[in-house]
Amino acid sequence: YMQDAFRGRGILRALFLVPYALPVYAAVITWSFMFQRDTGLINHVLVDQLHLMDDKPFWLIGDNSFTALVVVSVWKSWPFAFLTLMAGLQNIPKELYEASSMDGAGVWQQIRKITLPSLRPVNQVLVLVLFLWTFNDFNTPYVLFGKSAPEAADLISIHIYQSSFVTWNFGVGSAMSVLLLLFLLLVTAVYLFLTSRRRDADA
Repeated sequence: YMQDAFRGRGILRALFLVPYALPVYAAVITWSFMFQRDTGLINHVLVDQLHLMDDKPFWLIGDNSFTALVVVSVWKSWPFAFLTLMAGLQNIPKELYEASSMDGAGVWQQIRKITLPSLRPVNQVLVLVLFLWTFNDFNTPYVLFGKSAPEAADLISIHIYQSSFVTWNFGVGSAMSVLLLLFLLLVTAVYLFLTSRRRDADA
């Protein structure tokens, strides 16, 4: 009964969709303030409140910059994944859960035998879309780190921007863009081929 109504469901769904409603630049700038070493909320909670770390780490420079980038990217992409999964769950007939419950299946068995197999086609598309969006993302690392990202979070989108609009080497920037397109097309083709073979094997 994954879609049964419960008290506060509307408020919970609205909270999940907040990252999707906020402008990207405003949201990432807010995260950059939260990741500040001395005055940021992240270090205040981890070090001063929870005492999980002895010293306040740098999040926007050094090796921790990739962790900060992943956190912001996941937070920003989560609402789309949430909406997609909710749409997939609504397409699962409730009769399947009712029949399995009558046969003695528990909640975890229903999730493993009904929910996850029914969501497999949705998850396959969702993983591909999120991969393409994340790989092509420029706004998040640019707003979070500026024109020159730390080495740990130095993405190819930043390299293309630097080559094209910082050093004015449009030839290199264009070549990198074409190679990125070919790489994404190759990954997409291989992924679709493997998922189609798995569907045929399951069938």
